[in-house]
Amino acid sequence: MERYRFGLGEYRYFDYPLPEIIQNIRESVYPKLAPVANTWMQVLNIDTRYPDTFKELQAQCHAGGQLKPTPLILKYGPGGFNTLHQDLYGDIYFPIQTVLFLNRADEDYTGGEFVLVQQTPRAQSKAIVLKPNKGDMLIFTTNFRPVKGSKGYHRVNMKHGVSEVRSGERYTLGVIFHEALS
Repeated sequence: MERYRFGLGEYRYFDYPLPEIIQNIRESVYPKLAPVANTWMQVLNIDTRYPDTFKELQAQCHAGGQLKPTPLILKYGPGGFNTLHQDLYGDIYFPIQTVLFLNRADEDYTGGEFVLVQQTPRAQSKAIVLKPNKGDMLIFTTNFRPVKGSKGYHRVNMKHGVSEVRSGERYTLGVIFHEALS
């Protein structure tokens, strides 16, 4: 991460074939999220529609030259952090992703909170700080989400990152549904 100024920690993307459990997560969670993503696009008047199955989304990615899998393991030690970012790897993206927490907050590590920043148009940014625990799955937006205002829905950009780990080691599994450019 440090080499690219993304933060301080380690990350490793999985190659195909993915471990069965990760492929199962992608195939079983995606169909539950696709209707939400399609509702978001509808209320924001964006023409994009996401397919019902993960395999169909994957086929769209592959047809667009996005062939590399995006699930990854992240490890942060003392002083480790991840700068605010969005996980976009090409023109084809799915607006929702997940992260699974693999060890215990305040026991295996301290600090390392999950941070979301909502960048509301014509307003100050809003920080959302979460402290999930081992076994939790956090579902969050990849890059934007709809928010209902006085004149209907509008788009707010979101970024995510990890606050500084003060002690121990923090491990997570990121499950991103769209693929990356080769």
